[in-house]
Amino acid sequence: MKTALTIAGSDSCGGAGIQADIKTMTMNGVYAMSAITALTAQNTTGVRAISEVTPEFLGQQLDAVFEDIYPDAVKIGMVASSELIRVISEKLCFYQARNIVVDPVMVATSGSALLKTDAINTLTSELLPLATLVTPNIPEAEILSDSNIETADHMRAAAKKIGDIYNCAVLLKGGHSVNDANDLLYADGTFQWFEGKRILTENTHGTGCTLSSAIASNLAKEFPLDESVRRAKEYISGALAAGLDLGKGSGPMMHCYLLK
Repeated sequence: MKTALTIAGSDSCGGAGIQADIKTMTMNGVYAMSAITALTAQNTTGVRAISEVTPEFLGQQLDAVFEDIYPDAVKIGMVASSELIRVISEKLCFYQARNIVVDPVMVATSGSALLKTDAINTLTSELLPLATLVTPNIPEAEILSDSNIETADHMRAAAKKIGDIYNCAVLLKGGHSVNDANDLLYADGTFQWFEGKRILTENTHGTGCTLSSAIASNLAKEFPLDESVRRAKEYISGALAAGLDLGKGSGPMMHCYLLK
């Protein structure tokens, strides 16, 4: 069985982070493993508190996974500090990890900041150059490309800039009102649009975590990058359309809709 590792924070309400990643990886047919970067006290209305693990403990988690069940793909989500990012990059290099998908989580769906300002520089200098794929949304891509993104042409320019600087593929997610949930993949010097139908729901908690984990799962199963993205978008569309309605804020998706 193919395996995938998620390196991310824990979401106490289960809609995002490690919990969403494990559900997504399982539903996409791979064996899911995890290394937790932080505990969060959060629900659908916001993040109340964050408690980071120590760099030493994160390193121990990564050693435990890689030395026993080597992952076929790695998804990296919320990592709030420079020290933790450095540990991840060092371990990924040491173990020669492959199929690395980085979701540069900077702000939660609820609007809460999840990445310290000083950690952005470490993320870009040490982690993004290791990535097979980085999956920013538009606000994150604006930070990474140092540009404003208001049109499809802006998306192309930003994706190319990010990909060329960090020598990785970029999936720029268009769900933040630029277009009708169409995502742009920039890889190997070429662009490919993935059209998506906007689903009218306020329950979008954990969409970024879910998409990146689904892509990593399909890369682990040795699908090409474009096919992995296509399959992941199909999965997340189904999870959103299933219409789960939990919580008082931006609720979670139905990750297990295929079991209905």
